[in-house]
Order: sequence, then C-alpha cells, then structure tokens
Amino acid sequence: MRKKHEIITFKVDGDLWRAIKDLPNRSEFIRTALLAAVGSMCPLCNGTGVLTPNQTRHWHDFASHHSIQKCSDCEELVLVCSKTSEHDS
Repeated sequence: MRKKHEIITFKVDGDLWRAIKDLPNRSEFIRTALLAAVGSMCPLCNGTGVLTPNQTRHWHDFASHHSIQKCSDCEELVLVCSKTSEHDS
C-alpha cells in the first residue's frame, strides 16, 4: 500500500521566498529542513522557547546539580552533571 502524503501550505516573507525560489526541489528541501528542526527541538519546551511554571520549577531542581559548560572537543555548550563530574575527577 502506498503511503498517503499530506499537503501543508504556509506563507513566507519576500526574503525567504527569494532564498528558496530557485531551489531545484523546494518541497524536498523544506521536508529535510523541518525534519532536522524537529529532531533538534528542545525536549522541555518542544521548540517554543518558553517553559511552563512547572517546567521551570523542575528545571531549577535539575540545574542545582548540573551546569552548562563548553565542550573542550567541539566547543558546543553541554549539560554536565555535578554528581558525575565529582566522581570522574
């Protein structure tokens, strides 16, 4: 059985339109970009950029035992558990 495709439309501003209008396969580009964005979404806020009051409370509990540090290999910011790092030293 063939998979049914859904059609989604959305508006873009002029700058974005000019950036993608000449792509050979806009649909494939947009699908790939959306899948990458969804795969990189924050697990707490689900991409909204805002935590609910309860999520904020849980985050503060979590953050009391974790810190944000720069990875020495890739230089990206990472969460580090203070309990684990005490045992690793």
